[in-house]
Amino acid sequence: MTAPRWRFWIDRGGTFTDCLGVSPAGQHFVAKVISSDRAPIEAIERLLAEAGDETPLAELQAKVRLGTTVATNALLERRGVATALLAPTGLSGVFDIGTQERPELFDLEIERPARLQTFRLEVAGRRDAQGQVVEALDEAEARRVLGEARAAGAASLAIACIHAYAYPAEEVRLAEIAREVGFDHVVCSHEMSRESGFLSRGETAIADAYLTPLLRGHVEALRAALPAAELRFMQSSGGLTDLERFRGPSALLSGPAGGVVAARAVAEAAGHAHAIGFDMGGTSTDVSLVSAGPLDRAFESEVGGVRVKAPMLRIHTVAAGGGSLCRFDGIRLTVGPESAGSDPGPLCYARDGSESGVPAELTVTDVNLALGRVAQDRFPFALSKEPVDEALDRMADELAGAGFRRTRDEIAAGFFEIANASMAQAIIEVSVERGADPREHVLVGFGGAGGQHVCAIAKRLGIREILLHPYAGLLSAYGIGLAALSWDGERDGRGARLATEGPLSAAIETAWDLLGEEATAVLEGEGLLHSQIQIERSLDLGYVGTDTALAIVDPGSSFSGSFSSRASADDWHAAFEAEHRQRFGYARPGRVIEIKAIRLHASGEEESSAEAQSFGTGQGAREAFHREPAPLRSESAWFPDIGRVTAPVYAREALAAGDRLSGPALILEATGTVVLDPTFDLEVDAAGVFRLRAAVEQAQAREVDLSE
Repeated sequence: MTAPRWRFWIDRGGTFTDCLGVSPAGQHFVAKVISSDRAPIEAIERLLAEAGDETPLAELQAKVRLGTTVATNALLERRGVATALLAPTGLSGVFDIGTQERPELFDLEIERPARLQTFRLEVAGRRDAQGQVVEALDEAEARRVLGEARAAGAASLAIACIHAYAYPAEEVRLAEIAREVGFDHVVCSHEMSRESGFLSRGETAIADAYLTPLLRGHVEALRAALPAAELRFMQSSGGLTDLERFRGPSALLSGPAGGVVAARAVAEAAGHAHAIGFDMGGTSTDVSLVSAGPLDRAFESEVGGVRVKAPMLRIHTVAAGGGSLCRFDGIRLTVGPESAGSDPGPLCYARDGSESGVPAELTVTDVNLALGRVAQDRFPFALSKEPVDEALDRMADELAGAGFRRTRDEIAAGFFEIANASMAQAIIEVSVERGADPREHVLVGFGGAGGQHVCAIAKRLGIREILLHPYAGLLSAYGIGLAALSWDGERDGRGARLATEGPLSAAIETAWDLLGEEATAVLEGEGLLHSQIQIERSLDLGYVGTDTALAIVDPGSSFSGSFSSRASADDWHAAFEAEHRQRFGYARPGRVIEIKAIRLHASGEEESSAEAQSFGTGQGAREAFHREPAPLRSESAWFPDIGRVTAPVYAREALAAGDRLSGPALILEATGTVVLDPTFDLEVDAAGVFRLRAAVEQAQAREVDLSE
């Protein structure tokens, strides 16, 4: 039996890097540090020091799980490696033309994001949809153009051939030639996706070529610093993988995916089947709709102007986080989309003119500090209120010059409400627009700034209950600890029709068999036992003549060890039509259903996943009884509807199971501040989770119109 080892679960966000640690003795530790390339190592060093463990990092026996925004930031900021695209003659321009969608219908000047590929190469060689050679591959020309691009500085190559999802021979041969001429990283489109769709499959390959070398550099640096550690990385799909399978397209929602996993776990533990995850961090806010059962994944998404074919949890991001810039543009107050990030950060960080050379500006965090909704004594470092007050005074002068006279509190409250409106709209987009009523969901709040806004957001949307985990400020890291190892694979449906009765076709069963064997080999290679691996089969189905496909999980044998389906074609028809009614409000009985794609998701939990379930719980160690504890002190704070009042301030560690509070109040946590607005009551449950509920009279009286 192996000796106990340190376990670290890390979420590297845009502003802060969060780390949860469990020592070999079973003690729990938390750290929050400013994000940087070295932040994960700094967080681990801080936890080791706090535990009194002097083991050198080079000798540290540990299991490390990491979610990171490295790929996301590189894509959004266009900071990837010099990339070349190689396509058949006449087809490289497809990736410049795109779908010809207009982001804003009436804009006369469309500003499209910069393309990722610096070099656009073409070579003769093409097959038709049946796999017949239409034009022979010109290997000599391929070697010439690839050699010239490599000499001109191209470091990474994406190869995209039409119909390669089914007939990849040309891509395989071109990759061999590219490696021979010296390309450091080569990716073929069929390696990214085995589905039809030349544009999205090719764009995914380009994204991989652009991001993966950069991502590998960061994770290799982590492996060099922790050579004795076992490393796992969080994917956008909500599952973990090892270094070799961790690639740019699957890392674009790496950190936020951990939050979705955790939000579902927190909701389920509290007895709720339907929840909305609300993750307000320093740079942005991520919202998601979660339910019991398999996580809801999208298989084609657009991120940073690039269409990516990769399994991703359905997460909607809005540029309204603690670091979002608050400005007056001469006409109105605005919040975001620009962010102060970690450097220089908000004004209250007192880092104006820091390494970035960009002066700090007023942010949402500054606004909350000015309103008394952030407690300085629990922040990761000292805050300065003076520059915030000065900025609000300057803005008051600007507003007065434009004919608007406002006090500091009125300006700060205005920014607070604007940020809330943006975040509430994001929740509407992931719920109402998908046929779900947010009033029938519990709101799981987390992220460093989440506790300051959850009550206001819930009130806007008519949500009656909020859950805040003991480590809500680091919940994405907690979710990374909960996550299982996973593998996803697909095959194109090739336009096959779903039978109307009887079993599924042998071709579908064969595809699942092959995908299942591949999944098992990969996950067993990463250390799982065959008995630990669970299989989820699904089909992308749609009515013939439509482009919309719905992912339907096997209604007969979800998450079993068998690769074959026990559901009949009738069962699949019924499941598809039920989902179609839920999503669109109608179904078309008797209409032919087409199989767009065949999918398989495999997963398996390690021991650390189960251990993470208890992390941060246990504050309710004594017998539960109802009482109202004494506050630490009182402070002046602003609350919606009542303005600035003197509110009691409590310490989270002083609250135990059964304790109750009524708003207005502030609760200080190790990683954030919880603001309990008026008309909300709080009770601590047996697991230490805060349950915030709207007062009965408010819940009965408030009717929210979600149609706007």
